[in-house]
Amino acid sequence: MLLLESLQEYSSLFLAKKTPPFERDLLHKLNLKNRIVGIVGAKGVGKTTLLLQFMKKQNLSSDEMLYISVDHPLMSSTTILEIAKEFAAFGGKLLVLDEIHNQKDFAADLKTIWDFLDIHVVFSGSSALHLDKADLSRRVLKYTLPTLSFREFVQLKTAEEFPKLTLEEILANHTLHSREILEKIKPLKYFKEYFEYGFYPFFLEDEETVSLKLAEAINKTIDVDLLQIYNIDPKKLRNIKKLLTLLCTSVPYKPNITSLASSIEVDVKTLYGYLDALQKGRIIRMIPSASRGEGIIKKPEKIYLDNPNLFKALCSSSDIGTLRESFFSGILSNAGHEVTASKQGDFIVDEKYIFEVGGKTKGYKQIKDMQNSYVAADEIEAGSGNKIPLWLFGFLY
Repeated sequence: MLLLESLQEYSSLFLAKKTPPFERDLLHKLNLKNRIVGIVGAKGVGKTTLLLQFMKKQNLSSDEMLYISVDHPLMSSTTILEIAKEFAAFGGKLLVLDEIHNQKDFAADLKTIWDFLDIHVVFSGSSALHLDKADLSRRVLKYTLPTLSFREFVQLKTAEEFPKLTLEEILANHTLHSREILEKIKPLKYFKEYFEYGFYPFFLEDEETVSLKLAEAINKTIDVDLLQIYNIDPKKLRNIKKLLTLLCTSVPYKPNITSLASSIEVDVKTLYGYLDALQKGRIIRMIPSASRGEGIIKKPEKIYLDNPNLFKALCSSSDIGTLRESFFSGILSNAGHEVTASKQGDFIVDEKYIFEVGGKTKGYKQIKDMQNSYVAADEIEAGSGNKIPLWLFGFLY
């Protein structure tokens, strides 16, 4: 009981914190209809803030809700299940578990909670989290919280509200949508800032220290989260970080897997394991080939750091073409679209649309004879025909 009381004290302090007025779209999808809800995402995307906002919206007393950061020192002497049993016995209704992956074998505890306790659980965890253990995948309603979209970043910077656009709306009528946005803001100014520091809510505290905080978050993701989730040999962490350094020099990086494995001194099988872990941890993004040959899922056609802010945090310099492609492939993927590499353009989206990504002078030479082909051009406020401003795709979510 003393341990629960101590955790409840910390929970009360957490609930007393102020919440920002800005709310991510995911907040309005969360509810307690499912008894166990999971929110996964990269470090720094705002999962803890989302949990706080969600708790404050519940019609429950502070005694009926309990927030626990699973990496809290008090949790080192107990388990999620033990706390949940005691919390439920004293009338608890909502258990909120932040960074749940910090407890080994948490999945078995969640299954037992589901089977025997009459409480709801909302948890957050690393993007790399496995939910297939203990048959948990069919019990948990899982959501992914992505990095901030350009639309969200602009709303935070200007307090102007903008609707989300579908890909089809952008392709069919991008000139109209661009004009409506241009009536309120100058997007190119904010788009440059977005590439510098705008993918993570860190910037709300201090724009100057975003890269430092992001580098720390990446190191913790690798040194703690991926180490725990994938049981990586601690001696090999240097090899993983060397891999990220190599990606910094990409223009963009089209991997020779054998050569890459040799460069970081691991075998090919181990390299694939590292790449899979880094992608699930939202540190890199692998783009497969559009062809459907055997082994395509294993061999990526292109590899990027997950978004332009990561290049700023990890690289001494970066190629603008790589940053543009990282943004485009990431924003489309986060919005739920399938993105694959194309031999004639840069990307194929949803097996239907071909895109070439570049600067304002980018032409149609590579895709001029292709049906459903478009140029996503940076450094232009508005486009014409099949040439669309790159920034406009940032309004997909």
